[in-house]
Amino acid sequence: MSEPAAPADEAHRPGHSHAHGHGHSHGGVDADLLSSHEAMRTLMLSLVVLGATAAFQVVVYLLSGSVALLADTVHNVGDALTALPLGAAFLLGRRPATRRLTYGWGRAEDLAGMAVILIILLSAVVAGYETIDRLVHPGTPTHLLATAVAGLVGFAGNEWVALYRIRSGRRIGSAALEADGHHARVDGLTSLAVVAGVIGVAAGVPAADPVIGLLITLAIMRIVWQSARQIGLRALDGVEAHVTEGIATTAATVPGVLSVEDVRARWIGHRLRAELAVRADPAESLHAAGELADAVEHALVDATPNLGHAAVRVLAAR
Repeated sequence: MSEPAAPADEAHRPGHSHAHGHGHSHGGVDADLLSSHEAMRTLMLSLVVLGATAAFQVVVYLLSGSVALLADTVHNVGDALTALPLGAAFLLGRRPATRRLTYGWGRAEDLAGMAVILIILLSAVVAGYETIDRLVHPGTPTHLLATAVAGLVGFAGNEWVALYRIRSGRRIGSAALEADGHHARVDGLTSLAVVAGVIGVAAGVPAADPVIGLLITLAIMRIVWQSARQIGLRALDGVEAHVTEGIATTAATVPGVLSVEDVRARWIGHRLRAELAVRADPAESLHAAGELADAVEHALVDATPNLGHAAVRVLAAR
């Protein structure tokens, strides 16, 4: 069996970086710091918008007594509160790696994502309890026009937050932030359901209000399931198949690479870390192997969004 052209530690020094691309530096400013600043700005604006939306809906609920509006309001309050664990995670992510946390604090985002899921689940439990109580003890909401307006305000606020969070999450590679954006989008649709409930009550069907509340509760539970799957995948070091396929394809295009093997990738916070082996001509020198490893990393950083580091091993061709 052929021996490797160069050991991993020699062909590619861990931590070696290039001042360009998605995962390294931009104009002398660290990319992780830039992304955490963007995430914090996104969370703060989202908190303000959703907080104002929820405050308006609380006032209208106290006037109307609509349980559909209550379910939507509780959910919006929960959505606003998710900014707290996410914000804490992004702040922790700025801290440098330590001897015990050798990969840094990026995993705090996964913990924050789990906290977000628990908050959403709690809002579903509260909304479901109030809705079932109204079904058992019927009542007709009042101030229907104000309730409908509150539903429209909830839709507008949530849709703005959804667009902002999803775009920001995709830009910086944060699954927790993107999941929270999708959560806000469904919140907006449930706010429109409040308007449908008002129409039903106005048409002489008082049960429309708790029925809509129940549908909103079911929608929240669906969000819990979808978000748990996404966050759980990252917590288990899972990535989408197209990520590793893209890494292998890009590495194979680098001149001097004969084949690509053992491609692995994981998310650490909102940064990807990749490991792979490439086979090269066994006649190549140790220096040439090192240059090839650097060339592969350059190509991967340029082509792979949110890639923070690529550990490349150069092996001799069989």
